[in-house]
Amino acid sequence: MSINVRFPAYRTRRLRQNEAFRQLIRETTLTVNDLIYPLFVRHGRDLRNPISSMPGQFQFSVDQLLKEAREAHGLGIKAILLFGIPEAKDEVGSEGYHRDGIIQRALKSLKDALPELLIVTDVCLCEYTSHGHCGVVKGGYVDNDATLELLARMALSHAEAGADMVAPSDMMDGRVAAIRESLDANGFVTTPIMSYAAKYASSFYGPFREAAESAPAFGDRRTHQMDPGNALESLREVYLDVTEGADIVMVKPALPYLDIITRIRLEFSVPIAAYNVSGEYSMVKAAAERDWIDGDKVMMECLLSIKRAGADLIITYFAKEAAGILRES
Repeated sequence: MSINVRFPAYRTRRLRQNEAFRQLIRETTLTVNDLIYPLFVRHGRDLRNPISSMPGQFQFSVDQLLKEAREAHGLGIKAILLFGIPEAKDEVGSEGYHRDGIIQRALKSLKDALPELLIVTDVCLCEYTSHGHCGVVKGGYVDNDATLELLARMALSHAEAGADMVAPSDMMDGRVAAIRESLDANGFVTTPIMSYAAKYASSFYGPFREAAESAPAFGDRRTHQMDPGNALESLREVYLDVTEGADIVMVKPALPYLDIITRIRLEFSVPIAAYNVSGEYSMVKAAAERDWIDGDKVMMECLLSIKRAGADLIITYFAKEAAGILRES
């Protein structure tokens, strides 16, 4: 039995019939230039401590960090994002802004060895405080305004040690303005700020808490990170950060918030970064280890989706693996 169906003159499958056609009309392309590689550094020597919940990721001592950074740079990765694990913690996270802190040491070593590598530093107190919260705690509550001075001190200490860009992740109100004022007043007018502008109170951060040893000792971070149900609020957050002086704005996490990336892309002309966070990474790795998925293909599809949603930059633990695949393609 034949079915008489009239097709329109335009058939969409014509341009899908082989890879050459598909490449010619591809709307979104992922390149190694889109990737920023997050790394964890701690005190010690010859340390490469595996992070159990993030297969393939490590806490590095500075000497091992240099090796990892060189390898990443050799793959074409232009930038890394540094997180520090201090030797000791206290109520106000003082190692975070100490001139001889772990990030400050790592910056000096990296800049001596790889001056062409762009180094972004995370600016937040949670890794450095004994209570694990992102700021000064008073009466069980994170005091916004008391935290701003410490964040500004931390950002300035990073710039002085050689950071190319600082990235405040704390979500305190007014922290971009405080950091911008401090940097400018001390001669770092050309140091950009990449703000974690729309950072959600997400359950996808679990493996990171192990990696950075930054789990809160009590409570949670919902008083300052965004509610996952809110979308319009992300536009207000981005607007405030841009008016305070942010050069790049970030959405975190990436995959559960692709709609937020797109909304921001449609409303603002500033560069947008998206953080493909630890939970997103670990889920892919866990499924791939069980042969439930093709890990490489799923990885590349995830990264492409973030770019397609509107992100200009992708912070991802997959950076080295993705760079290797992109290099071969």
